[in-house]
Amino acid sequence: MRILRSYITTGLMIGLLASGTALADQSTSPLGYGHGDAGKLPGGVIGISLHIGAERIGDPAILYIGMVHPEGPAHKAGLRHGDELISVDGIPVKGKRYEEVLTMIRGEAGTIVKVGAKDDKGLHELSIERIEGGKLPKGPSGSHGNSAP
Repeated sequence: MRILRSYITTGLMIGLLASGTALADQSTSPLGYGHGDAGKLPGGVIGISLHIGAERIGDPAILYIGMVHPEGPAHKAGLRHGDELISVDGIPVKGKRYEEVLTMIRGEAGTIVKVGAKDDKGLHELSIERIEGGKLPKGPSGSHGNSAP
């Protein structure tokens, strides 16, 4: 799904105003995947970051997949940059706080999370096995935001 420039610009403004760029999957490393409360979240990750977007200020916020770690389970399952996040484990994310969605996605390593996403081909649900956050390589091993595999 191609995200319009106005969506990206508005999403970035809303994201910066609301809470900055927080990641759905974080590591304890000061590089890349950090999050202030990472110690309070379960250690299982799927290798994505979320971005908040809206067409205009005042419109309902939409959660988009901002980055997909090229070696993470989300990428292997088919989740791509620009997909709209619709549900987690069958629960719609619409109207939920960012932190709630973050907690829904994270879990114990080795467990499955079902992610409902919408792309230019339609709605699909992916079953993704969480892995321990420390197992994802850190640093510039590839462009996380590229839509191409």
